[in-house]
Amino acid sequence: MICYGPRVYEGDVLAGNWRRPGKGKIPKVPAEPDLVVEDADSGFCGAVVACDKEAVTLEDRFGRRRLFPLAPAAFLLEGKPVTLVRPAAAPAGPRRSASGSIAVEGLRARVARESRIYVEGVHDAALVEKIWGHDLRVEGVVVEYLEGVDDLPAIVAEFGPEPGRRLGVLVDHLVPGSKESRIAAEITSPDVLVVGHPFVDIWQAVKPSVLRIPAWPDVPRGVPWKEGVIAALGWRMEPAEAWRRILGAVSSYTDLEPELLGRVEELIDFVTEAS
Repeated sequence: MICYGPRVYEGDVLAGNWRRPGKGKIPKVPAEPDLVVEDADSGFCGAVVACDKEAVTLEDRFGRRRLFPLAPAAFLLEGKPVTLVRPAAAPAGPRRSASGSIAVEGLRARVARESRIYVEGVHDAALVEKIWGHDLRVEGVVVEYLEGVDDLPAIVAEFGPEPGRRLGVLVDHLVPGSKESRIAAEITSPDVLVVGHPFVDIWQAVKPSVLRIPAWPDVPRGVPWKEGVIAALGWRMEPAEAWRRILGAVSSYTDLEPELLGRVEELIDFVTEAS
């Protein structure tokens, strides 16, 4: 069900008081994520993005969100009135962290290791924290951002890697022939692991479907990448606001591309191995 504006339904379901007793039983439908419904009163149409015992949040195709109470017969599903209800709780079992690992209950963060993970920018750090933050606190691993890798050899030398003091580095756009690949090749210490993903920017590591876009747009050379993406998608916002929108749509590792998932897991394993 895709809503583009006011709809006219056969027989006009809004004609008369169709909510009154005796007009037929209104079905109850669990407000599962991505279920598309329309608020009967306002005509706002969107997909379910959150639901609690009292209200449901819908997001329309423009990314606008609105909160509605879970009132009886308050929504239309495929043009027919329904009552949205909170989905049943998932079966009991081990709680999982956003990365998919088994969550450690009552966690107290481990004292930080000397080993570190460096990422290129603040957006990279925020995404890693959102998905792997629990795991990193369990292991006592600190993530820092570099604001680029042009000075990576000097940064590594300053860090002073050695056994028990390892450094893992996550690099954007680490593909053959790139500037990033040439810089990474200069790092030869066995206590440093430089890995990367193929994306121009960490934004691309978020699956397009999570943002309800068909694909990440191609940006012509010479055009700042983030600004080019925003323009191509028709988002009227600054890069900082766009990033908040992107990060807000991510809730677990399933929202990210495997090319990033494997590399971050590899870095965590490297900096925690035998230390």
